[in-house]
Amino acid sequence: MSQSTSEWALKYRGATVEDLDPPPALSTKPTELISYALMNAYERDYSHLTVVSEETRALLGYLNIPRLKEMLKNGYVHETDHVEKAMQKFQRSGKVYKVITMDTPLEELEAFFTGGVEGGGPQDFAVVTDNNRRFVLGVATKGDLEEFVKRRPA
Repeated sequence: MSQSTSEWALKYRGATVEDLDPPPALSTKPTELISYALMNAYERDYSHLTVVSEETRALLGYLNIPRLKEMLKNGYVHETDHVEKAMQKFQRSGKVYKVITMDTPLEELEAFFTGGVEGGGPQDFAVVTDNNRRFVLGVATKGDLEEFVKRRPA
C-alpha cells in the first residue's frame, strides 16, 4: 500500500460514493435550447448536466456549466442554440471508461479525479451509474469529496 493510498484510507475510512449522497443527475437532450439547460442547472445549483439521447436515453456527453458560460460570453454559442452545439461528447470508440457506481470506494473516486485511474487525466466530475452502466444515478464532483471530508469527524 503506497503512502498516498494509506492517507486516503485514513481520510475516507471505507466510505463509498453512496456516502457522498450525490444528487440525482440532471439530464438534458441535445435538441433542447441552451437557455433551458442553463435555467435547469441554475435552479438546482448544478455545475454539470448529462446529455442523453432522446430515443434511447444513452449517455452522449455533458454540459460543463462554467465552460458554457465562457462560450456564451465569448459568442461561440448563443442561448437560442441547441445543447448539442455546446456539449462535450463522450468518445465511444477506442476509449475505456472507468465505471463509477454507488459502491466505488472514495479512494478510487479521488484517484479518478486526479488522473490516477487508468491514466485518463484529471477529471472534474464523475457520472455515477449502475453496475451495468444502463442508468445514470447521479453526478459526483471534487467539491463533493472535499465537503465529505470537512463534515466527517476526525
